[in-house]
Amino acid sequence: MHLPAAPVAADLPSTQLIEASASAESYARAEKSAATRKAYEADLRDFSAWCSSVGAGFVPASHDTVAAYLAALADAGKSTSTVMRRVAAIAYAHRRLNLVDPTQTERVKQVVRGIKRTIGTAPKQKAPATAKFLRAMVKAIPDTMLGKRDRALLMIGFAGAFRRSELVALDVADIERQPEGILVHIRKSKTDQEGAGQIVAIPRGVKLRPVSALDDWLSAAGITSGPIFRSVNKGGRVQAARLTDKSVADVVKHRAAAAKLDPSLFAGHSLRAGFVTSALEDGADTLAVMSQTRHRSVETLRKYDRRAKAFNNHAGKGFL
Repeated sequence: MHLPAAPVAADLPSTQLIEASASAESYARAEKSAATRKAYEADLRDFSAWCSSVGAGFVPASHDTVAAYLAALADAGKSTSTVMRRVAAIAYAHRRLNLVDPTQTERVKQVVRGIKRTIGTAPKQKAPATAKFLRAMVKAIPDTMLGKRDRALLMIGFAGAFRRSELVALDVADIERQPEGILVHIRKSKTDQEGAGQIVAIPRGVKLRPVSALDDWLSAAGITSGPIFRSVNKGGRVQAARLTDKSVADVVKHRAAAAKLDPSLFAGHSLRAGFVTSALEDGADTLAVMSQTRHRSVETLRKYDRRAKAFNNHAGKGFL
């Protein structure tokens, strides 16, 4: 299922206007990232299936239908974040068709507030893959083609504090060599949807040595252009296909398990969170960390800071 297309007038007077309208539709869809469109499409498929099962209208949907659907999600054990994403998808589908948005009615807002209050809004936190955990993971990786890729993926993902989508989107052309290390050009990211571009510095390092891990992978795989992180088949042959962001989570979990760590504690975001936590534990300046992670909010980093320094100057340190 695709997101509903904006309506086009039935009688267009010329081929030129038809082509221009098609182009306008393409630009309209580009308003959202590919990942967001994919997520919304999945959400709308679920909403459509539920509406069919209960005999309710899909789009346009009444506020009672939407309220009942959200309640059904909550009753089924879905997280608040999942419920809110379904709300966003339903709202977007209606706005695209210039229909009344049922999610803005007081009835739906009451249900949403009730779900948040009942279930809670705290996200399920995964453990950060700190420098200590990363060393354990890397130590357990064999020196195979797949191992070289995974080592480079973990190292660069950690050192650059990259989001999963940023990491798998990297091409060889995005790497700029410098005497001190590499500058990685991020063409587009979650906080830069319009593609102004961002630069992330990764030093060569003397302990983890992320740049060496990257060079070892590129050299062994014979990659000189195109995607950096690619799939590797069971025979150790490097494929042309770029890894997906889900692949990052799979690699992190697999390598955590091989290092005898609990894989359920880790996810794709663990690399980024691990860099932040390690940097703050090491006493790095908050602004320096924000420069690397490209966080816009200091408050976001404070959550990591509280975890990293949870036992420093603890109120009960002298008597517990």
